[in-house]
Amino acid sequence: MALYLGPPVFAAFVWWFSTGAVLLLVGSLGNSRSLRGVCAGGLLTIGLCGLSVTATDTSVAAAYMAFSCIICLWAAQEIVFLSGWLTGPRPEPCPAGATGLHRFGRALQAIIYHEVSLLTCGGLVLAITWSAPNQVGLWTYAALLVLRQSAKINLFLGVPVTNAELMPDAVQFLRTYFARKPVSAFFPISVTLSTAVLVIMIQRIVEVSTTPADVVGLTLVSTLFALGVVEHWFMLLPLPAMTLWGWGMRSSFPPENNIMEPNPVNNTAVPPVHRAAVEVAEVPQASPESRTGQPQLVVVPNVRKEELPAKAKSACARQRLEDQFRQTFLEQHPRGELATARIGLATEPAVTVNGRTS
Repeated sequence: MALYLGPPVFAAFVWWFSTGAVLLLVGSLGNSRSLRGVCAGGLLTIGLCGLSVTATDTSVAAAYMAFSCIICLWAAQEIVFLSGWLTGPRPEPCPAGATGLHRFGRALQAIIYHEVSLLTCGGLVLAITWSAPNQVGLWTYAALLVLRQSAKINLFLGVPVTNAELMPDAVQFLRTYFARKPVSAFFPISVTLSTAVLVIMIQRIVEVSTTPADVVGLTLVSTLFALGVVEHWFMLLPLPAMTLWGWGMRSSFPPENNIMEPNPVNNTAVPPVHRAAVEVAEVPQASPESRTGQPQLVVVPNVRKEELPAKAKSACARQRLEDQFRQTFLEQHPRGELATARIGLATEPAVTVNGRTS
């Protein structure tokens, strides 16, 4: 029984923990570039060296080790990518109005170095495990690569939930290439094909596998593949992606509903609504000669109506009128006169209906 229950539990834990650990390292603990560099280099070395050692071993422990080595190798590439060190020649947001091949070309230029790195590492894994009896590492890497490319294509073509809040600050520009809209025709095709491959894997576990190492290896890979299919459904259903990996994320990660504008301009000016409030506060004080009996309105010419929504404009106008009437009233009635009036009201005897004082 442990031969069939152990691998799914192990693969699910490694999938969950490794994802959160990478987010934690790049986010909360990633202020030091040297720390991330050491972790990425160490994981890369462990993955390649461990895979070369286990390639000729057909034991159950070797299957677990080969699977873990590929996870380390993949985590090293994720650290480098999410840190913004290896993305593409144009790591910048998608231009406004870009569609079709232009948008695809800009997206490819934003991550092409990372894609080449994935293919290069895949070539190394293939070279290490070529004609070796232990192929668990190669199967694991192939599953990760296929599922990752499928997820990227779906995010580019459009899905209702992008889970973009998982993206660290260094690669926030990639959010502009995510299309939040109903799923495209590629989503059901990708999910259907992935499910079919998963069914074939499970069938091979039951019918073809003869040794415990084969059972463990195929179960590890099939569990990882099933989790990849679940990640695809995360893009369609509001499943708790933040709940799963919230422990590995810092609070400064922007939520998904904050959409990054294409080609943002480094504008340090105050937003329109706040700028209107500042301009109201900077209304010049009325001179003694202008203190008349009627309140005076001051026109603020710098507020452009097209910059403010309807509710914001009405709120600013109402607040501006209230401030101006309050200022005019205080100028016409100093605080000393108001205090004297309050004292006079307090000392005046109360009068009853019959004219008698109480």
